[in-house]
Amino acid sequence: MPGKLENARVLMYSHDTFGLGHLRRCRALAHSLVEQFKGLSVLILTGSPIIGRFEFKVRVDFVRIPGVIKLRNGDYTSLGLHINLEHTLAMRESIILHTAEIFDPDLFIVDKEPLGLKGEVESTLKMLKRKGKPVVLGLRDVLDAPRLLREEWATKNAIPALEQYYDELWVYGDISMGDPLAGLDIPETIKNKQHYTGYLPRALPEKVQSKHLADIPHPYLLVTPGGGGDGVEMVEWVLSAYESAGDLPWHGLFVVGPFMSLANQENFKERIDRLDNASLITFDNHMESLMDHAAGVVAMGGYNTFCEILSFNKRALIIPRTTPREEQLIRAQNAAQLNLVKLLDPRGGIDNHRMVEALKSLAQQEKPSEVMPKGFLRGLETVNERFIDIIRTYN
Repeated sequence: MPGKLENARVLMYSHDTFGLGHLRRCRALAHSLVEQFKGLSVLILTGSPIIGRFEFKVRVDFVRIPGVIKLRNGDYTSLGLHINLEHTLAMRESIILHTAEIFDPDLFIVDKEPLGLKGEVESTLKMLKRKGKPVVLGLRDVLDAPRLLREEWATKNAIPALEQYYDELWVYGDISMGDPLAGLDIPETIKNKQHYTGYLPRALPEKVQSKHLADIPHPYLLVTPGGGGDGVEMVEWVLSAYESAGDLPWHGLFVVGPFMSLANQENFKERIDRLDNASLITFDNHMESLMDHAAGVVAMGGYNTFCEILSFNKRALIIPRTTPREEQLIRAQNAAQLNLVKLLDPRGGIDNHRMVEALKSLAQQEKPSEVMPKGFLRGLETVNERFIDIIRTYN
């Protein structure tokens, strides 16, 4: 039964320089919290340029801070404003701080980045700690390869931030998939703050399904590179298989993502338009319903897509990104060891014959529910439990 929390407030921060992952994770958490606790309000701070294309439940809202995008060389630049990065970051920090001061949250949840983008959240963390407000850092099941994460976090001064500002660390995954902080020199005081929640399950929209469902031949294979900005190679491999093999078992639905370049979108669309067994759309804000109706999935294996594959019990072929981060590769390797998905390792390239055979064999694969460890998908339940414990402790 839902609990009653009069006028309680949760503030979430999601830096969102690229892709959909951080925003969709925060949205899932916010919706679960307001469903469980009547009277609770959740406000999401985000830099996502497409947050307005998503629907939100009553008592969930967002503040859109000026966008910043990460370039391929690792540098950042302002997304929409023709001003230098320093000024954009100053505005972002000011909006975050003043929003937190006025909203006065009972809990602040930060997604992934301990100090925010370029340290933009530290002034807010200091202010909230002075007020005695609890702060939680939410982490994916996998952050990166230890050698890469060690260097990144040293540069960002992340470990001292965990000790100084955070009351708890919530790992949105299961211990059987590994420790996201493995290989780092983490003090016991920080390890004691760490809680594995389980993965965050996804549900179908309550009233509205994807508007594309009626036009898609069934059964179909859902091909999704997530946001699409780094998914061109994966889509190319799968599409080439559809172009060369006329006997693939399912219609191919390519959802290429809103961040794929227009030139690549147009190239793929022209080629898919010539095929009888494939179709393309760019984006669907009811991706869950497309996933639910799919016979199988080909994906890169980002966190949110992995959660959807588990939630909707889909046979999945994962072709992960391997640079500049190894997060997707590590997740796919760990999941393949548990027989939850099949991994097609792209390092060194994927020839067309190998791709075709992987697609043909997908129908014989075990479904996740047949092998999934107990409690693997109880992340939202655990977050709700941790939330009420924190509220009771600090009030």
